[in-house]
Amino acid sequence: MEYTLNCNGKLITLSSPQVMGILNVTPDSFYSGSRKQTEREIAERTQQILAEGGAMIDVGGCSTRPGSAPVDEEEESRRLRFALEIVRREAPDTIVSIDTFRPDVARMTVEEFGADIINDVSEGADPEMFRMVARLKVPYILMSIAPTIRDMMLRFAREIQQLRDCGQKDIILDPGFGFGKDLQQNYDVMHQLDQLDALSLPVLVGISRKRMVWQLLESDPLQALNGTTVLNTISLMKGASILRVHDVKEAVECVRIVGQMNPKQ
Repeated sequence: MEYTLNCNGKLITLSSPQVMGILNVTPDSFYSGSRKQTEREIAERTQQILAEGGAMIDVGGCSTRPGSAPVDEEEESRRLRFALEIVRREAPDTIVSIDTFRPDVARMTVEEFGADIINDVSEGADPEMFRMVARLKVPYILMSIAPTIRDMMLRFAREIQQLRDCGQKDIILDPGFGFGKDLQQNYDVMHQLDQLDALSLPVLVGISRKRMVWQLLESDPLQALNGTTVLNTISLMKGASILRVHDVKEAVECVRIVGQMNPKQ
């Protein structure tokens, strides 16, 4: 199925899968290579994502790695304001996603910087978030913390209806690899990923250098690129529309190769 997203009046087609590059403006994200805090680092990372073929940039100001203590809303907003000034200067026309679980942070980034997508890793834990994104009229990434595909689909069905009742138009589903799942459950969800097609919404997969890769391979995040590439390829073959990654060039190559195997008639 071919999907489109209305991002602040820009119609984005997902007929070919898109790559979203990660830009973390935090000192404590799980993958040290993703941490960018100075003006120069943020500008260079923005330029790198675009040069390597990324179509979207996901900016996060509050780490959600396992065991981390989230910074308060004021500090998250400060980090995002600093970063978005630079990102918008370097890439004024690029689709910018904001990784936040706080409704007021989402509002600030859309109203002050024209953020295009809100990426919520909490599965709408704050009951105000669904109403907020509907009011802001931006696409919303709904990430699941459910441990199994069955539980995930039941919860997604209920949450999608809640979002529709609020007036939300564009919804992207994220199965939430690494959130609320043990190692085997992560791979079980990957195996059954194509079942999410039944919900008729685009799917985002974010498995880049996560524990499910390096724990299985007995390595660490720094050595997890090859395993990430394998899982990104499987995700595409099971219908993923967006890959959220640290390594943009390699993900773009995955999209090209899988696309060549399935050329449009």
